[in-house]
Amino acid sequence: MTDIIIIGAGTAGLSAAIYALRAGKSVLLMEQLTYGGQIINTPEVENYPGIKSISGFDFAQGLYEQAEALGAELKYEQVTGIDDGEVKKVKTSSGEYECKAIILATGAKNRPLGLDKETEFIGNGISYCATCDGAFFKGRVVAVNGGGNTALEDALFLSNYCKKVYLIHRRDEFRGEAKQVDKLKEKENIEFVLNATITELLGEDELSGVRVHDKLSGEDKDIELDGLFIAIGQMPENAAFAPLIELDKGGYIVAGEDCRTNVAGIFAAGDCRTKTVRQLTTAAADGAVAALAACAYAD
Repeated sequence: MTDIIIIGAGTAGLSAAIYALRAGKSVLLMEQLTYGGQIINTPEVENYPGIKSISGFDFAQGLYEQAEALGAELKYEQVTGIDDGEVKKVKTSSGEYECKAIILATGAKNRPLGLDKETEFIGNGISYCATCDGAFFKGRVVAVNGGGNTALEDALFLSNYCKKVYLIHRRDEFRGEAKQVDKLKEKENIEFVLNATITELLGEDELSGVRVHDKLSGEDKDIELDGLFIAIGQMPENAAFAPLIELDKGGYIVAGEDCRTNVAGIFAAGDCRTKTVRQLTTAAADGAVAALAACAYAD
């Protein structure tokens, strides 16, 4: 029986593995696709303390190699459910695994637009994280797509770096806070493009613009851009853990800064849990907190 099973091998999961292994616990990592999480798609990471610049892939590779060297075992299987009890069980598409404690580190996927070329333009003009990649577009023209607080905050953040910021939203009113909207209206380099949807991504090897459809006039127009920041929400993948684990209305695991869920011995780390800031640093911090708590429980 394994001491701790960690579901998800992104930044939070791998960080948790490193801390748990260094505490002398046996660790099994379960991952459906590949280790590393979303960060592997980021060309450059420049906001992680102590590392001036590194590619997302190299960052993830370093975490994995560190965990592997400490003795982590990684299995590529889809987790289909978990059972609580004196001995906890993790069910997968291939079998069942027993452990003393579980850390849920499944992350959350950025909701895509679902347009042609979107995947190939990631890192070549398309980003889902303004705080991660905004500085790369200093003095250039960009757009933010979305109408919630994240989109509003992204537009405000980018306006400090970029020559021009278009804020494209499918409605005429924003879901985000009115105070944020007022701040945006005061910025001379921000232009609202409302009642509009992006229908096409323009460019060959990299993004050069977007085609938007005006829902009121029915007209299409092209906007020349150097970058597009998509902020239309995230999609946590926690359905397999309900109803055992409490989820909020957005599907995120209800867990505070102590990373404890409503079930003793089951912890949540990283983007899959309820939190305000979702960054590499907070994912790594969650991994450490959850691991040490899981180690104490597994003693």
